[in-house]
Amino acid sequence: MASTKTDRSGRKKIGLIQAGLLIMATALILLILPSTDHQSYTYELNQPWRYQLLTADFDMPIMRDSTSLGRIRDSIAQNFINFVKLDPTVADTQIERFRKLTSSTAAPAQVAEVSRLLRQVYDRGLTSVQIYNRTRAMKTPRLRVSAEMNGVTSVETIDASKMLGPIKAYDYIDSAYRAHPSLSATYPLDGEVAKALNLCLVPNYVSDTENNEKFRSQEEIVANGALGVIKRGQRIVDRGEIVTPQIFTNLNTYISMLEKNNDTAGKQTYFVIGQALYILMIFGVLYLYLHLYRYQFYTNWKKMCFLMVYITLFVVASILMFEFVPGGLYFLPFAAVPVIIMIFFDSRTAVFALMVTVMLASLVAVDPLRFIFLQLSVGIVATFSIHQLSQRSQLLRTAGLTFVVYVLGYIAMSLLNEGNLENFQWTVIGIFGLNAVALSFAYILMLIVERLFGFTSVVTLVELSDINNPLLRRLAEEAPGTFQHSMQVSTLASEAARAIGANTQLVRTGALYHDIGKLESPIFFTENQHGVNPHVGLNPETSAQKIISHVTSGLQLASKAKLPEVIRNFITEHQGRGITKYFYNTAVNQNPDMDIDRSRFQYPGPNPQSRETAIVMMADAVEAASRSLKDYSQASIDALVDKVIDGQSEDGMFKEAPISYRDVETVKDTFKRRLATIYHSRVAYPELKKSSVEQAKKSSAEQAKDTSSEGAEKQS
Repeated sequence: MASTKTDRSGRKKIGLIQAGLLIMATALILLILPSTDHQSYTYELNQPWRYQLLTADFDMPIMRDSTSLGRIRDSIAQNFINFVKLDPTVADTQIERFRKLTSSTAAPAQVAEVSRLLRQVYDRGLTSVQIYNRTRAMKTPRLRVSAEMNGVTSVETIDASKMLGPIKAYDYIDSAYRAHPSLSATYPLDGEVAKALNLCLVPNYVSDTENNEKFRSQEEIVANGALGVIKRGQRIVDRGEIVTPQIFTNLNTYISMLEKNNDTAGKQTYFVIGQALYILMIFGVLYLYLHLYRYQFYTNWKKMCFLMVYITLFVVASILMFEFVPGGLYFLPFAAVPVIIMIFFDSRTAVFALMVTVMLASLVAVDPLRFIFLQLSVGIVATFSIHQLSQRSQLLRTAGLTFVVYVLGYIAMSLLNEGNLENFQWTVIGIFGLNAVALSFAYILMLIVERLFGFTSVVTLVELSDINNPLLRRLAEEAPGTFQHSMQVSTLASEAARAIGANTQLVRTGALYHDIGKLESPIFFTENQHGVNPHVGLNPETSAQKIISHVTSGLQLASKAKLPEVIRNFITEHQGRGITKYFYNTAVNQNPDMDIDRSRFQYPGPNPQSRETAIVMMADAVEAASRSLKDYSQASIDALVDKVIDGQSEDGMFKEAPISYRDVETVKDTFKRRLATIYHSRVAYPELKKSSVEQAKKSSAEQAKDTSSEGAEKQS
């Protein structure tokens, strides 16, 4: 009953996690998706219009495109004649001010001359630095002077070529003053006089801000005005036509007016509901597939989290790329979806995840049919080209294949849609090339996934199975018997795994590490003993604890070496909850009247939880038992394999592992064939008899003599 309640609690927890993942994924995608109906009118600048002829449902203005509008605005800013106001009192005021400032420090002749020159400056016109620079930038420097008389504003355009700014005005006065050598030599223009002059160079033509803003806005209104009208029923754009900047602007105007004319709020609500149903249905199909065909993934919350997060983030990235990068939807390497998922799941799940990702991303595709065809073709080719990633170079080959498939698919769809290659664009081929380059870096993404979710890839398993690995090298040096045993178990188990379709590389690597705990006390294990048995003199329980401790010691070593969890499972599960039968039986036989505690002789377990650990358990027991055989005939090997594995089955060792009776029988047959090959009898080589040896020597001597004579004849 307790077990049933625990199972229900576990299933409820998994169900909540799955529901939460589904809701969060749907909500995130909906948040990123465009909130209005752009499905029928999704278009890109300078790309062909992919839909049927579009005509106006109502009269609409033809507005300038953004490029033309920008040019006109720049022209207005550059050629706009600024308005200024003339203050006639400034000249007299500033000249009088100059005289007062210099009355006590300058000679009368100097003051009179500078005042005269200052009057000339004001007669020409003195403006601010900004107005002076702006007028000089014009081809014909001009200003508009506004004046108000009797409530009427008059505007006069004047030539501003002779006007001066403050700096130029000072230079003009200084230059003209120096034209009188006798005066300038005696009374130089410096010190307090120069300082006073600078203070009095106040513009008499000042900016008329009100009129500037008024007339500039009027010119911009004219620029922003409509160029014409597209009548109801008139063509906006036709299929295959390039969306030029003007057509792009017309389409934006049409959609904007369409939304205003329709019930936008109600339509948007229904559209979002449709998007939500679409996303839920796609994810629902994925959940159904996992529940029916990959239940081990469906009930593994960590794998479900990775699968949903990976697909969702890829879809979100595709939407953002579409929104902000021209042609961005094809920059993303969708082939990385099945490649990464296949590494940690299987090829069938990888292809299914690819379909889900592509169908969701197609919500924003300009041409959904083209997009789905290209991405599915490329993704499936990438999946089956790798099959099982064990080397980085495989990604380079796959990247090359995806590029070829992209190009061929692009040509095929162009011929299918347009009937020719007139719209063939090399920039699209360049995008496909960048896509392939991005795919070749999927190895980095694989490492990130391993770190974040604790998964183990085939590449990592291959690296761990290298016998030069520090832990395996130490095992070979300190416990050579155990190392040889592990190698034999690895060979047996991997061949059996291949026979039943289990993870061969995982079995091979796990078998190499399953007994690393024996490094702590290698002498206590038979394969490492050389005449000395430390169990002699120990009671059976103590000996059993020494043997059992290699599991806990192995876990400590694995943790220190940072071995992945899937490898640690082989250390804990290869003995399961079995007992050390030799020492348990010895204890029972030595104490027939005592009740021996069986748990003191039992391994901590658990029993095998996967097909791979079950295979290693069988291989470990069979390989160890085969060393005690005296007769290596096929019959004795068959009997040994049947006895060992059938005994494990009867003890319930495989009840928790997803391995069938048929798989077990296949494993047994594989072990029998393999052991028969290992222990096959060898033919004894016959020895030559003495007389035969002498005869052979004589024949050799005669043959050498004949050869020598033949050589001499040839020389003569």
